[in-house]
Amino acid sequence: MTPLAIVTAGPASEPIDDVRRITNFATGEIGALLAAELVSSGFDVVLFRGRGATRTDAPPQAAVHEFAGNRDLARLLAELSATRANDARAVFHAAALSDYAVTDVRGPDGAPAHENKIPGDLARIEITLEPAAKVLPRLRGWFPLARITAWKYELDGSREDAVRAARAQISQGRSHATVVNGAAYGPGFGVLEAENPPVHFATKRELAVFLASQAASAANAQN
Repeated sequence: MTPLAIVTAGPASEPIDDVRRITNFATGEIGALLAAELVSSGFDVVLFRGRGATRTDAPPQAAVHEFAGNRDLARLLAELSATRANDARAVFHAAALSDYAVTDVRGPDGAPAHENKIPGDLARIEITLEPAAKVLPRLRGWFPLARITAWKYELDGSREDAVRAARAQISQGRSHATVVNGAAYGPGFGVLEAENPPVHFATKRELAVFLASQAASAANAQN
């Protein structure tokens, strides 16, 4: 049976009302590149892409599903797990998911500000955010045979701080490997696994080629 690779990419969004949302900056480019390399490496690919992604190309062999927020993505992954949990040999969780979700919106008088759309003439609104549902900690349960690669995007601190945060993610059992990037890491990307030094890549394409090759090697070793 052809091994399955799952890719999440692009931005999640959480609604404020029926016309406004909170979202992240993410293009979905990593997901598009990874999907193409994984298809070339012999995987059956499912790409879950945030609806706000601006990079929307994908290889025709890949199955593409769009998601809105964290809960939407979790539902789609759980549905896939119900039928193909043991087919998955690699999961690349590159989507920029929301850390917080809107739970309450109130106007200047403290009353709820809307049912469907916040009026545009209010002097002030107060938005309450609470932690959003996490997806990464659930991936091992959904896809027990898969090698899970997560992302760690860090803006503050030094490269050492960014690498330390990525190592913490691995040590907590949330992934087998982590890709670290952002202003704290500096230009390019680092791939960390266990206690090994980060492997650096200058471009997204180089990163995608490496990750797909690594996934193919791990899948072949399981056969």
